[in-house]
Amino acid sequence: MQRNLTGCLIALAVVLAASPGCVQMEKSSGQDGTSQNTAAEKELRAANDQFYAALNAMFTGDLAPMNAIWSHRNDVTDMGPFGGRLVGWEAVGEEFKKEAGLKLGGHVVYKELLVEVGTDMGYAVCVEEGENMSADGKPVVVSHRATSIFRLENGQWKLVHHHTDISPQLEKATGTTN
Repeated sequence: MQRNLTGCLIALAVVLAASPGCVQMEKSSGQDGTSQNTAAEKELRAANDQFYAALNAMFTGDLAPMNAIWSHRNDVTDMGPFGGRLVGWEAVGEEFKKEAGLKLGGHVVYKELLVEVGTDMGYAVCVEEGENMSADGKPVVVSHRATSIFRLENGQWKLVHHHTDISPQLEKATGTTN
């Protein structure tokens, strides 16, 4: 399973790198040779911020922000902390309804953020850290690696894929797996 997942992620990186929208990375250099955030990168970072705000709202049962940041097309995918692979907005949206119903509470933030952006696609790689609550109200510490892929749709960055490590601690605390 781990080898298949690793192969899948490598293939995804190759596809993104070869995608016409990602061939020209929009980075510029400042006078000191350091990378400057372009407008597109700032927009993608803002979309990533919006995703994490939406994730935390979902922990309280509020789905509206999550529904707003995700693309609603049939090609979206989600590989969340409960395992499995969801394909298409219908399946992904249903899973979010289920997770919102758990009302896990708590708060998750991203750290060690790396963002790359092309003309119509980009990605964010980070570590998610924080805590949720178990069914009996006890805190559950979470820390996973995560990758989010965004696509520019009608002038807005929309999430089309999110992938985290499987979280045995959340699976145990909630009794949930995919």
